[in-house]
Amino acid sequence: MVPPSTTPESPRSAARNGPPAEEGWAAWRIVAALGVTQIISWGSLYYAFAVVMDGVRNDLGASYPVVVGAYSVAVLVSGFAAAPVGRYIDRHGARVPMTAGSLAAAVLLAAFSQVASVPALYLVWAGIGCAMALVLYEPAFASLALVFRANLRRAITGLTLVAGFASTVFWPLTQWLDSHWGWRTAIVVLAALNLVVCVPLHAWILPRQGRGDTSRGAASDPAGRARLLRDPRFRWIAAAFTLNMLAQASLSVHLLAILQEKGFSAVAAAWLAALVGPMQVASRVVELAVASRVKAVQVAALATLAAPVAMAVLLLAGGDPSWVVVFVILYGASCGVMTIVRGTVPAEIWGRDGYGALAGLMATPVILMRAVAPSLAAAVLAASGSYAAVEGMLLAASLMSAVAFLAATRR
Repeated sequence: MVPPSTTPESPRSAARNGPPAEEGWAAWRIVAALGVTQIISWGSLYYAFAVVMDGVRNDLGASYPVVVGAYSVAVLVSGFAAAPVGRYIDRHGARVPMTAGSLAAAVLLAAFSQVASVPALYLVWAGIGCAMALVLYEPAFASLALVFRANLRRAITGLTLVAGFASTVFWPLTQWLDSHWGWRTAIVVLAALNLVVCVPLHAWILPRQGRGDTSRGAASDPAGRARLLRDPRFRWIAAAFTLNMLAQASLSVHLLAILQEKGFSAVAAAWLAALVGPMQVASRVVELAVASRVKAVQVAALATLAAPVAMAVLLLAGGDPSWVVVFVILYGASCGVMTIVRGTVPAEIWGRDGYGALAGLMATPVILMRAVAPSLAAAVLAASGSYAAVEGMLLAASLMSAVAFLAATRR
């Protein structure tokens, strides 16, 4: 492994030639730049779909499960690509893949705005899945692991602290654009943001080189990956994160509709759901404050326990705004912390060498669940005729997630 250089260099040289010296201002500049691009990437590729899917369904004359299925295909593709993208970043750096991913996001979102058939919708969203694999949290975390060692947890927390505003910004923004100019124009605007903001930042700021030899990493080769898959801790933690994602991914698409079924208007539902973002940020501020004193696995245990409590509140809230706010606080706090611990727990247990490959392997079932969950929730809705059944399913999944994580860490 090539250690970080101790020779002083200019920020421009650091950005162009490889990972800057750890903990220098050039390294933290990467965190700041990724914070901006993660807001846009998550907001345009992940959160905006929940706002525009009704318009897409009406224009294409497609059923609700069919439209949600295109979104699920995208996330499914990104899940299969997570591990190889992580291994590539370990060896070769993040600049090329993340820049290419933002460029692809801009082109494919523009294509999405023009779709006129269901096959075209699915084709475009399969491509968007490739872009997701190149620009969302997993590659961003892997790029930070090239720069930070002792402070990787703080860097990841700082990044997610900023990126937690993605839903807060993009749900209301997309709703406003949709209501004034229609969903197609709204998506064109989001495509433009990827092109004019994310592409230049990724191309200019991110390290061009990786660490080369990652042979000491736990998931660096087929034998290492096989050992990890046999490790009971790995299996239990992967199960816990995957079940937790069932609730998160389902609500990322269905929360607005759930709140509207409870009697809230579309605008009120959008603003209530947007409060999840500030709660995510608040929980990450707390996590940052206690990071030096509390292990990531301990924080993760609290987050997995908070999730079923939040789901129970949502199930029982009815149309009472005060109880919905309680749900938002608990759910947002749990989601905010889980994003961090999914990136930090693997490094805390198995080490940081070959982090991209390790994190990608852990993320694969989680992202696959992110793909399946919205369609699964839609199928439960179609079978039951009410979101109450969906909320019950999410409560059960959250409870099983907490049990699995406690089983993994009880020793």
